[in-house]
Formats: sequence, C-alpha cells, structure tokens
Amino acid sequence: MTTASRAPDPLGACPPTVAVLGATGAVGRELIALLEQRDFPLDSLRLLASPRSAGARFTFRGESLVVEAVSEETLAGADLVLASAGGSVSRQWAPVMGTHGALLIDNSSAFRLDPQTPLVVPEVNLVTASRHRGIIANPNCTTILLLLALAPLRRLAPLRRVVVSTYQSASGAGAQAMAELEAASRDVLQGRQPRSRVLPHSLAFNLFLHNSPLAGNGYCEEELKMLRESRKILAQPDLRLSATCVRVPVLRAHAEAVNIEFDAPVPVEAARQVLAEAPGVMMIDDWAANRFPMPSDVTGKDAVAVGRVRQDLSNPNGLELWLCGDQIRKGAALNAVQIAEAMVRHGWLRPPFPKQLNQGAAALES
Repeated sequence: MTTASRAPDPLGACPPTVAVLGATGAVGRELIALLEQRDFPLDSLRLLASPRSAGARFTFRGESLVVEAVSEETLAGADLVLASAGGSVSRQWAPVMGTHGALLIDNSSAFRLDPQTPLVVPEVNLVTASRHRGIIANPNCTTILLLLALAPLRRLAPLRRVVVSTYQSASGAGAQAMAELEAASRDVLQGRQPRSRVLPHSLAFNLFLHNSPLAGNGYCEEELKMLRESRKILAQPDLRLSATCVRVPVLRAHAEAVNIEFDAPVPVEAARQVLAEAPGVMMIDDWAANRFPMPSDVTGKDAVAVGRVRQDLSNPNGLELWLCGDQIRKGAALNAVQIAEAMVRHGWLRPPFPKQLNQGAAALES
C-alpha cells in the first residue's frame, strides 16, 4: 500500500484509507489512474484482487504498489472500497466491509435494485448518496450515459417514453474482450478464421445482439437494466423505456440512439441549450459538416458527447438525439470516483444521523 499523505479535507476529517477491489481489471486500472489524476484525498491506497492476480504491481503517485489477495485482513482498516470485481465478489465481501465500517461503492449489479441502496449518477441524483447504509451502487454503463442527457431534458417537460438502441464496445465485456477483438481483427485481415473465447461470437468486422441472459418477455438482462435503473435513479417508476442493446466492433466507448417522448412539445433549440449547459455533457453538433459524436471523440474523456438533436417527425412531442461516452471512464470508473469525492467532500463516508442528512440534502438542493 502507499502511505502518501494528504491534508485533512475541508470538513476537517482525516483523508480515508481507500481500497480498489478488482484492481487488475479494465475498470480497476482506470480507478487507480483516476484517483491519481484527480488527486483524490486519501491517506493510503490498497490494491486488491483475486489470489491469481495477487503480486501484480502498479505505480501510484510515484510508488510501486503490490496487488494483494482480497481477504478480511486486507480489507480491515479501509474506510472506502471501490469495487469492480463482479457481483458475486461484491456480495461475498460486502458484509466484511460493513463489519469494519467501510463504505462500499460497487460497480457490479449486485445491489443496484436493492431499495436500501442508493443508485447514483452524481450529476443527476447525488443527494440520494447521503442516505446510504454502507453501500452505494454504480449504475450500468449504458444507463449512466443515457441519464446524463435525459435528466437535464426533463426540466423542459416531463418524460413520457424513451426508446434507445445501444452500440456497445468490447470494453463493456472487460479487458480480455478488448484483447480478443484486437486479435480477431488481425486474424480476419490476415485471412484466418477468428476465434472467440470471451465473447460468444467474433466481434471482428461483425456485430451481435447483447448476449446477456434473455428474460421471458424477450428482453435481455442488459436491456432490462436500462429500464429498471433509469426508473430508480430518476425516481420515476412509471417511466416507459424500451432498449435494444447491440455489441459492436469498437474497442472502447459506447454509443446510443435515443428517441424521447415528452408530455408536451420541446423546442429543439431549447433542448440543445439545456444539454450544452448540463454537467458532464459536451455537444458535438455540427450540422453544416454532418459531424456528430463518435467513439473516438470520447475515448479517454470524462464527458459524454451529445449531438444530432432533432425533432421526431413522427411525434410532435418527440426528440431524437445521438450520444457517445467512454464506457470504462464515465460509464464505470469515473462515476464511482465522483461519488467517492462527494462522500469525502460532504462528510458522508459514514451513515449520517438524520440531522446531518437533512442539512446535507438541503445544501445540495439549494
């Protein structure tokens, strides 16, 4: 672990001891990089993973850190755990973290729909994080990217229905899927039959419908996540949302085509202005050059790019738009780090007393 010290935060609390669980994965690596890039106020950093990944080394703030196998001993003393190691791992170790008083910010789907667990996109519903009971869930990547556009637009008129098609990169299936796409692409270009071990089909010069399990209603798990998580985050349980999720041969960064029906007409220029001013959003909307967001525009970037905002010709209350966002960054690691920053800044690492909670919520909403 590193012992690099930081001064107490503005609220007078000591900087926390932070652990990254799943440190060797694509999102885990991004978490480590973001903690350094954003100068996160921590006292020490622990890197944790499965026993087979123990021993790997990462450089953090000039120090070489060794990845340790996750255990009760290596979790002891952590104030904050950023986890991206899968749902089963999070469910296994969450009780241990709770015993030690650590706040878990979890990137898996394990706790997202738990009524007691806040599901947070900081630009949309940060205040709900103050009500945590030791766990805060990071939404699914496609949900995060979508809601950065939906949330500001619903200030213009209530949302009635959303239809979204996603174009999801290999990064959504992890670092091994990204490596597989690179290798399979070389195979095709050299005239060899591509092989797939991580993904169910070759993604090289190909695409396929998302391979998450299908429900009895014909929607896959990924599509249902967008519906259920959007309803929870927006506190709109009756929101009508239909998604079709597709895996495409892009290494990193997802794209989404979004059709939005409002309760009333929304002028296109008003929508563009609201989006241009929205936190976490950048507009790429050059109609003269027919130039709109592409995955290459957002790879390695924090903001979600939105463009081609237009009137739905089939519906006077409808708008269409296109967006792209880095799945590993804002779609996963950055969102978690932003939550963690807010928890430290507002003094919310430990579950607050009701008086503290109400004061914090009032400050955010004022």
